[in-house]
Amino acid sequence: MEFFAEIDIQAVTAEQVCELITIARLPELCASIDSVVSIQSERIGEIYCVWGQFQVSRERIRNGVRIALLNCPHALAWTVAAKTEESVVVVHCTIDDAEAENEFIESIEEFVNDWKQGLTRVLPKYA
Repeated sequence: MEFFAEIDIQAVTAEQVCELITIARLPELCASIDSVVSIQSERIGEIYCVWGQFQVSRERIRNGVRIALLNCPHALAWTVAAKTEESVVVVHCTIDDAEAENEFIESIEEFVNDWKQGLTRVLPKYA
C-alpha cells in the first residue's frame, strides 16, 4: 500500500531535505515519532514511534532521503523528496501489504499527515 502527502513550498532543494532529515531530528519533524532511542551512525539508529520501538535506517536518495523501519513486520518505509521543478516536497510511505486492517491504515495516514505538518512548520526556514 502507498500513502502520499505533498507540501507546496518554493526553493527547497534535495540537499536541504537531506541536511534537515537526520535520525536525531525525526521526533522534531514527525509527531508520531516519540523519541530516538539510539544512534549508531548517520545511517542507522533506533526510534520509538506510534507502533513501538524499531531499528531505523536512513539513506540519501536522488531527491532527498529514504527511511525504513528495519524490523517492522510490514516493511514500512518512507521517502521525503524535493521536487524542485514543481515547488513541492513529497512524503511517500509504503508497506509490503496490498491490504491491512483499518486501524493500521488510519495510523499510517496520521503518520504521513504528521510528517506533512512537521515539514510545513520547519521547511520555510530552509527556503
